[in-house]
Amino acid sequence: MARWCYRHRLVVLLLWVGALFGLGFSASTAGTDYANVFALPNTDSTKAYDLMEKAFPERAGDTDTVVWKVDDLHRGTVRDQDVRDLIEPALAKIAKMDGVGEVVDPYTPRGAAQISGDGRIAYAQITFTERANAVPKDLVQDVVDTARKVGVQARGLQVELGGQAIQRAQEPPTGLAEMVGLAAAAVVLFLAFGSLAAMSLPIGVAIFGVGTGLFSTQLLSHVTAIPDLAPLLSSLIGLGVGIDYALFIVTRHRRGLLRGVDPEEAAVTALNTSGRAVLFAGGTVCIALAGMLVTNLRFLDGVVIGTSLTVVLSVFAATTLLPALLGLLGPRVLSRRQRRRLAAEGPEPERASGLAARWSASVQRRPRLVAVVAVAVMAVLAVPVLSLRLGATDQGNDDTTTTTRQAYDLLAEGFGPGFNGPLQVVTSDGATTALVKGIEATDGVARVAALPPAQGVTVIQVVPTTSPQSKETDDLIDTLRDEVIPRSGVSAHVGGVTAVSKDFASVTGDRLPLFVVTIIGLSFLLLLVAFRSLMVPLTAAVMNLIAAAASFGVLVAIFQWGWGLGLLGLGKEGPINAFLPVIMLSLLFGLSMDYQVFLVSRMHEEWVHTRDNARAVRVGLAETSRVINSAALIMVCVFLAFVLSGDSGAAVAGVGLAAAVALDAFVLRTALVPAAMHLLGASNWWLPAWLDKRLPHLAVEPKETPSDPPRPDTGAEGPATVVHGFVRTADDEPAEGASVTLLSEDGRRLDRVTSLADGSYIVSVPGPGAYLLTVTAGPYSPQVRQVTVADGPLVYDVELAEGEVDAVN
Repeated sequence: MARWCYRHRLVVLLLWVGALFGLGFSASTAGTDYANVFALPNTDSTKAYDLMEKAFPERAGDTDTVVWKVDDLHRGTVRDQDVRDLIEPALAKIAKMDGVGEVVDPYTPRGAAQISGDGRIAYAQITFTERANAVPKDLVQDVVDTARKVGVQARGLQVELGGQAIQRAQEPPTGLAEMVGLAAAAVVLFLAFGSLAAMSLPIGVAIFGVGTGLFSTQLLSHVTAIPDLAPLLSSLIGLGVGIDYALFIVTRHRRGLLRGVDPEEAAVTALNTSGRAVLFAGGTVCIALAGMLVTNLRFLDGVVIGTSLTVVLSVFAATTLLPALLGLLGPRVLSRRQRRRLAAEGPEPERASGLAARWSASVQRRPRLVAVVAVAVMAVLAVPVLSLRLGATDQGNDDTTTTTRQAYDLLAEGFGPGFNGPLQVVTSDGATTALVKGIEATDGVARVAALPPAQGVTVIQVVPTTSPQSKETDDLIDTLRDEVIPRSGVSAHVGGVTAVSKDFASVTGDRLPLFVVTIIGLSFLLLLVAFRSLMVPLTAAVMNLIAAAASFGVLVAIFQWGWGLGLLGLGKEGPINAFLPVIMLSLLFGLSMDYQVFLVSRMHEEWVHTRDNARAVRVGLAETSRVINSAALIMVCVFLAFVLSGDSGAAVAGVGLAAAVALDAFVLRTALVPAAMHLLGASNWWLPAWLDKRLPHLAVEPKETPSDPPRPDTGAEGPATVVHGFVRTADDEPAEGASVTLLSEDGRRLDRVTSLADGSYIVSVPGPGAYLLTVTAGPYSPQVRQVTVADGPLVYDVELAEGEVDAVN
């Protein structure tokens, strides 16, 4: 398929452009129909909601609030005529706006209770004719401008607005987070490739993948329940994996070009190697996302659909559109300097050098120290997770500069902290006197009001003394359910937004262990089959748990404790959204599999070739750490950009995932995983024989066909093998760049390599027999050693010394 896409590149490009614009036109014509479905069967809040729906059918429109406050230094109360002369005309103007169904102001008998006890704060309720997500932003902006104009004109009068429609209107422009993320990713890609053409490839592939995914999700919202958080999370995960997958393939393609391979063959090889790894990684991400379904939370079903569809289309773009784009660019994927050097000096040998090789050698020399430091860092970051409290965020968590947050604070000041999250005790029993008295006598209750019965159902409005997000309010709900209601002898249920949030957090917490076991089990089985090892998947599972604990520790410290929250401009601290652990763990486990597969597959390839675990881990880390770190840095940039999305859930998920990816790539995959594999030795690759026979064979990344000419025949018989080891100075320092040549006994050259930054080398041997190994390096005298190779690999270290000649006649 890669070769077909490469040769028919214009056809493939036109098909993708047609698909993107066709889906975009259809989606814009159909509009959106996102729905937040919180189905919590058999919970107390759901039973209360069902009774309320029976008695009081739900209104179609969204109800928002206009709040105003008079300053003691300038005015008396909100009942003063000069205040009314300013407020009432504005409310009347709002009531006449097309799309506003009703306005209930506190200056009418119906709204008399909407003035605070001290008379300094009042509010009006505005009911739109549509739900919040369907109210036109222009209408909402007109309402905001009309109301706030009063506060600007009058000194000593503060006017603010709150509600879902108001909050949606003050969100940043759609696509701002995506554009910032793409810009940051472009900078990282340019620094990594040094070529504008190569930089544009992952960006373009990600745009096509995410664009078609979002448009498709928007169309699906008309046939199934998809929450409005789904497109944001789809953009977040789609941009991350889309750019990373294309980065892996482009890196492999560029490596082939630098080795002198024809552009078409380099593209086909890249797709047949890294492309297969991308398919495997994309599949694991989708499996991890599908793990959310075991929680049986309907709210997450739409998230799974949107994110999985975007990941699938991103993988499809990377494996079809990318080879077509590679064909269009040809050798321009390389920078001008690389093209000039390739033309002047010819193909360059494949070697790992620089910081990556030096770090890999350091990990090999001191694996215990590296492991201890990495574990200590992760343990410290994970400490806050012990105080994790799940809940729900509201407009009280908005930034202090927003009108929704200021309206929230004014209502809490005038009517009590619990006014923003009242509880509803709902009963279908006739006698409620004892129940009302019991509630009134309960600690933590500020006000109680029993509404007139309707359809045999009585709703008792309960205003707590504490805020909706406080632990005391959660305790009050438990007290009402476990003590007050049973003691009254009445069958009743506690509902309301605050009670629903508490039940949602409880249900999520109860189902979280099953979810974690499911996705870890699936990841373990996939890696077990891919690498035919018990320790590799076991290590990956442990590392995933460590990364999850540390990343949630960071979230708790920032969003629950408030450390640095002001710097991010993300409002006030509060509990962590109950749905976030499930979503974050799905994405984290899926994304970490990408890095694990890319890292361990190179180690596994080296292990199969040499049967030397130390070398396999060292070479695998040296050759993959740069691209893994580049990919992780891109993801961190993309995820952090979603702080600008205006959605608190997406912002928290973005920060959490950025922390998780950074810790996973820079601490776990770069330090702890290789250190642990050095300490485990050859047991990394152990698998019981009986299990090996029963497992299916799954090749993540097949071996590349060597492009070098065949080695000359030495006459030796037996299987091909290798000689490998280190070239060091007399001071035990690694000798980088030493030329190591393997000769037959009659002087024919069989292989030649250059030692890496850590001094390591590996030369191919046609078969058992006696050979000459020559080493030349800078000021040191040439070394010639006679080596005898048996059936397996031979480890042979060479020490250099100035002024010494070591020759074999």
